Amino acid sequence: MKDLNARTLATELADLHLPAVRFYQATGSTNDEAITWAEHGAPDWALVVADEQTAGRGRTGRRWITPPGSALAFSLILRPRPAELPYLARATALGALAVCQALFTEYGLDAQVKWPNDVLVSRRKLAGVLAETQWNGAQPTALVLGIGINVATAFLGTEVLNYPATCVAAGLGSVPDRLELLHAVLKAMIDWRPRLGSPSFMSAWENALAYRNQWVLLAPGDGSGAMIEGLVLGLTLDGALRLKNRQDKEIIVNVGELRLAGDLAQTAGE
Repeated sequence: MKDLNARTLATELADLHLPAVRFYQATGSTNDEAITWAEHGAPDWALVVADEQTAGRGRTGRRWITPPGSALAFSLILRPRPAELPYLARATALGALAVCQALFTEYGLDAQVKWPNDVLVSRRKLAGVLAETQWNGAQPTALVLGIGINVATAFLGTEVLNYPATCVAAGLGSVPDRLELLHAVLKAMIDWRPRLGSPSFMSAWENALAYRNQWVLLAPGDGSGAMIEGLVLGLTLDGALRLKNRQDKEIIVNVGELRLAGDLAQTAGE
């Protein structure tokens, strides 16, 4: 298994023709590093990778800690193209779909996207995606797509309190090469990006969606605290979740945290 360092990254990712790669043995957050780099002119497809991440974050400010040698923590800087501007809400799915495809192609692991930004294997969280956009007025100038994948240990810092975790090694029975996995994810992202606005992208996202046709409980992101129960129908074109309640009324949810209805009581005491 190859070490993760600047030299091996340059060698193993050479065929992807990324314009610039920065490697950190340890950093607080790859997204923070990428945001700063983007502010100083980083090119489209610039990549930040860290072996250890001490202050990474997920949605709603949750911590995502990456111990040395245990995971993949990386952030990709994308400069939105004019044709992509109507579809920026799909950026998180771009990362999640790429992870799912890489896990299946390389290791035969059947992964699913837990709306809006997690990747599950065997109903346990294996990866998370965080998209952050930089703006100049109303014009987006850069999209930073941060991805964290548990490779050797299912350690997510405080994230583990939110949802049961797993890792790639648990599914395989052995620890995979992190460079091979990184290459596969980036290659899938390169392949999917031109199709961001296409029906095939939405179809792939919906086909990978966890809990389709199952009842879930969702805590909406409006701070109301009121739980929503619904049957998962699919997605809208802008990536909102479509649910059907017990009265057969369709509900559209733009932000929130969901889990299977039967899982709520089980995890509440964890």
